[in-house]
Amino acid sequence: QVQLVESGGGLVQPGGSLRLSCAASGFTFSIYTMSWYRQAPGKSRELVAAITRHGSSTNYADFVNGRFTISRDNAKNTVYLQMNNLQPEDTAVYYCNTKFPFSGDSWGQGTQVTVSS
Repeated sequence: QVQLVESGGGLVQPGGSLRLSCAASGFTFSIYTMSWYRQAPGKSRELVAAITRHGSSTNYADFVNGRFTISRDNAKNTVYLQMNNLQPEDTAVYYCNTKFPFSGDSWGQGTQVTVSS
């Protein structure tokens, strides 16, 4: 059974940092691209960042603007999102994602990130 479990969200002041983690199980983690998405209230879910299976390639949404870093540890079946210089507009539920060839998207339950003074 595929499981993606996010953690690390919370309340942070503008300019602060958070590190999200996503622990994966139930599939061969090391052969899949992993992604982080986010969904703010009243908005569609959007891609934040993605990392290829060996971590050799990453891509980021334009709004990241050098503030976030996605990484992975295949020995621990975990993908991370380091977020620096957080702003109120980064407030959202952040989701871990991977895509399987036949069954499609798999999502975690999400972790809430709130940026507020």
